[in-house]
Amino acid sequence: MTQPRDLALAPPPPTRTRRRTFGVYIGRFEPPHGAHLLVMLEALQSVQKLIVVIGSARAARNTKNPFTAEERQDVIAGMLAEAGVARSRVLFVHVRDYFYNESLWLSEVQGGVAEHTRGSSDVALIGHMKDESSYYLRSFPAWEFIPTHVVSSLNATDVRKAFFEDRLGDVQGMVPPAVHAFLGAFHSTSEYAELRAEYDYLREYRAAWAGTPFPPVFVTADAVVTRSGHVLVVRRAGLPGRGRLAMPGGFLQPDETLLACAARRATEETGLSETLDLATRVRTQAVFDYPSRSQRGRTVTHAYHFDLGIGQLPVLRAAADAAEAFWMPLSEALARPELFFEDHHAIIEHFLMRG
Repeated sequence: MTQPRDLALAPPPPTRTRRRTFGVYIGRFEPPHGAHLLVMLEALQSVQKLIVVIGSARAARNTKNPFTAEERQDVIAGMLAEAGVARSRVLFVHVRDYFYNESLWLSEVQGGVAEHTRGSSDVALIGHMKDESSYYLRSFPAWEFIPTHVVSSLNATDVRKAFFEDRLGDVQGMVPPAVHAFLGAFHSTSEYAELRAEYDYLREYRAAWAGTPFPPVFVTADAVVTRSGHVLVVRRAGLPGRGRLAMPGGFLQPDETLLACAARRATEETGLSETLDLATRVRTQAVFDYPSRSQRGRTVTHAYHFDLGIGQLPVLRAAADAAEAFWMPLSEALARPELFFEDHHAIIEHFLMRG
């Protein structure tokens, strides 16, 4: 196996008296790289079976999360097989992002791991407390923490950057052969072409704001409009997120209130009649400010739930910046997070799960 660059192992840990039955290694692996492989191989010296928890599952493809959980599972299994690891020693769990409800994320990790451990408490958590982004390693006190001794400057952000800038030679030096083969094949797909267009768009978008005295913070307003067991959604016509489903909404204008912005965007994008007077139909509202919720830059949105009660669904007419506007059954909307742009599913879920 070709050794990816910038990898090293610190002095090995003291010999353990026994192996743990299960080890848990949590990551997004977008994509898996050489350091991930070394951590897994090191962990397998301390545990009998390794449970790899793959995050950001069931999300729409974007330049930060370009690969499905199933694709990442297959390529992780492939790179471990190349390294001589028996397939029976590796188990997988797929976990969604819960941007605004960490308890649900913790529950999903715990539940997925429990399906493999079947009541065993002989579980260790593998990881590296590198910075505050590793806080989750303190969230599983029932599992022994085994720190990794892998030292590496590799990170998936740099791999993605090289991949979307067509520096495949650089990519080859950062990932195991199985990952490189997968990325090479993915590079020729229509999914890559769309992601590459989005990557270029976002790079130009951020460059336009690079000269500001302070990093800009954008303010938007969004509308979650419900009627008779349906929620109003639009299909985005342009980048970023072309083809993804979203709430109607947009950037706040200097001369309007947040509520007026949400109502205006809902009527403009979907053709809802202004006679509905959305501003009088507010059921509840909330602010959503997950720092990396938008790749365009720091964006804080104020979302409003407009409840139109029961009755016939109003006729819709999509605006120029929306490819489609339609009423989606609540059951389908809640069940299909992979169809939605950015954190829009999480915001819709926030309101709908509260009744």
